[in-house]
Amino acid sequence: MKPPHSNYLLAYLCVLGGLMATACKRNPPATTTETAPPAATAQSVPGPVPGTRLTDEYVEEIGHLAYVWAWPMVNIYNRLIAFDQLKEPGLMGGIVPVAPPNQLSMLTDYVVPEERMVACPNQDVVYGFSILSLDREPVVVQVPDFGDRFWVYQVVDQRTDGFAQFGKMYDTKPGLYLLVGPDWKGQIPAGIQRVFRSSTNIGVVIPRVFKDATEEDTEAVQRLVNQVMIYPLSQFDGKMKTRDWSTSPRFPSTSTGQEETKWVVPEKFVDELPKVMNGLPPLPGEEALYANIGAVWSAAEKDPKLKKELLDSAIEADEELVTPLFEFRSYGLPLAGNWTTQSNGAKFGTDYFTRTAVAKSNIFVNTPEETKYFYQDLDSEGGRLNGKHQYTVTFAKGALPPVKGFWSLTLYNKFHFFQSNDLKRYSLGTKNKTLQYGADGSLTIYVSATPPTIDKMSNWLPAPKDDFSLYVRSYWPDTPITSGQWTPPPVVKGK
Repeated sequence: MKPPHSNYLLAYLCVLGGLMATACKRNPPATTTETAPPAATAQSVPGPVPGTRLTDEYVEEIGHLAYVWAWPMVNIYNRLIAFDQLKEPGLMGGIVPVAPPNQLSMLTDYVVPEERMVACPNQDVVYGFSILSLDREPVVVQVPDFGDRFWVYQVVDQRTDGFAQFGKMYDTKPGLYLLVGPDWKGQIPAGIQRVFRSSTNIGVVIPRVFKDATEEDTEAVQRLVNQVMIYPLSQFDGKMKTRDWSTSPRFPSTSTGQEETKWVVPEKFVDELPKVMNGLPPLPGEEALYANIGAVWSAAEKDPKLKKELLDSAIEADEELVTPLFEFRSYGLPLAGNWTTQSNGAKFGTDYFTRTAVAKSNIFVNTPEETKYFYQDLDSEGGRLNGKHQYTVTFAKGALPPVKGFWSLTLYNKFHFFQSNDLKRYSLGTKNKTLQYGADGSLTIYVSATPPTIDKMSNWLPAPKDDFSLYVRSYWPDTPITSGQWTPPPVVKGK
């Protein structure tokens, strides 16, 4: 097989769905000299003819396209399959919150470095996790009274697009809410404050509850964490529930190695994709995309040679198209100082490239109203961040990230996880109460593998000895961030 390459076919297919949507909307006005044709619909536009002979090259290109397009949805699907084996909520490896579908598991403190289920965790919040299977039944989401504490529940469908709003920025009231699937037509029981409908039956809910990096606040947040609950509608009784999450059972870990758990296995992709697409209705305009992918997969089921071609194309696409998207510098909107960002997190729609790039590098990002992310692999001169050098990140007086929630500068190793260190410090920001400011009001964070002098230790972000990345989170970003007026300062390499 040839390596993946750019050609007109791949470019054409990437926009095919959008072109179809545009064509379906056209209805030229009638004139006195001709009769206007009837408006086209997705059902009336001819599609691929079953049984048509297909070239190897065409099958290969459709295989590449399908792999890049479907990677995030297959990722979520396989998480559901894995967690469906659980009998009750608990902690995988004693450290990661996992639960059967339509249930929730919560941590009681920050996530630890050994976590490998989700890349790029933050060390600012107490996390929870729930995988949704809304075709089984709706789920109840419980919101306690968080008072002045910042919190947000991320709720996304199988495409990792948000479909519900819970959080401080939305002024969500305490109470009980309902998440339902696209086809649910049941009765809404009394006591439910609002219903949110997903476009897909599979989804994810990730509660995040902010806490300071102090023992006192860790203790204080427990009362609230124990009131964060998600459960099937069949268990609804109209009453607020509590659970002591500190007593969660521990399960053996299924994660191995230093990288994120491999949720998409290219060797299994060809067999998994039809199952995923059958449960994933096309977005408006995606009918042609579905038809062309479906036609190739159908032909491959009848022809072992074509199926082998598809399998090889999935392996190829994984290595040459998706794996490079793990590096932050491979995608996104370029900013000053070699920072990058994205502006449509959890609102990807048909932006297939960005959706897959984000899913590969740091899946489960919040919507722009909830969080703005800034990514960095390079120093201000374009050199790769590496522990053999020392760096500084200096926020001028009055130029900290302008947020209504919290901000942090997090350091990740080359696998996008925390690198263990004696301080157990993986980020610095709002949660840290001992940061030292300069006489001019500026804040300098020191990033290095070796400790700085004692007077700088409170502002030190320990780095590994090899490549690493930096990552600015700004939860509930204020106007200067959302408008693009504020961007992070450069990462300056020491002389």
